[in-house]
Amino acid sequence: MIDRADYLALVRARPELFRNPEGAAFGILLDEAEIRQAETHVAGLLTKVGAPKEWAEVGIAFRDQYVLLLRDAVRFADGALGTYIRMVAPENSFQGVAILPVWQRQVLLIRHFRHATRAWHLEVPRGFGSDPDTGVSARRELAEEIGASEVELTDLGEIYADAGADSSAVALFYAEVGSYGAPELHEGITAVLPTPLAEFERMIADGELKDGYLLAAYARAKARNLI
Repeated sequence: MIDRADYLALVRARPELFRNPEGAAFGILLDEAEIRQAETHVAGLLTKVGAPKEWAEVGIAFRDQYVLLLRDAVRFADGALGTYIRMVAPENSFQGVAILPVWQRQVLLIRHFRHATRAWHLEVPRGFGSDPDTGVSARRELAEEIGASEVELTDLGEIYADAGADSSAVALFYAEVGSYGAPELHEGITAVLPTPLAEFERMIADGELKDGYLLAAYARAKARNLI
């Protein structure tokens, strides 16, 4: 059973997560009576399909040092009540970063094994933030993942990787790299692959590069004539 007290404490501590901007299509409900109405409605729908009614409970659905998953009571645009689940940044965390590194006109791709997909991917360096300054975080990721030094960063702005479920924005950077070294084996990175720009763009066109952060960073860099 979800402890509502923890959820309400979060509402008080981080009210910006629960604001209802003017015209919001999904209004978050914080009145206890309305929350119970929403839970009762959703529990009835879940019971009809043989799902646990606990999936209707409003509160903190899961929390650890990486993930904070909330289930809110909401009023939909048509006036109906229900619940909506979303992921927000945990307390005391910093904004994530993703970096498109270029060395001598070659994009430095990394061969990275991802636990979520249980597969190898070609990506660019990225990670959880380690500092309030996203530039500092970007430099640290480059140093850790590909041993990069002599780095010149260009801020490419932010993206939301999945605004339907995750409230966190990620900061994108383009980086001119003077040198690079060994990959970070502990993180599942086995190779740093200098890739000529023409080959890199062919791989994008042919669907060989599938990482969303890579594609977003490339699009921003291309639009600004950086690459």
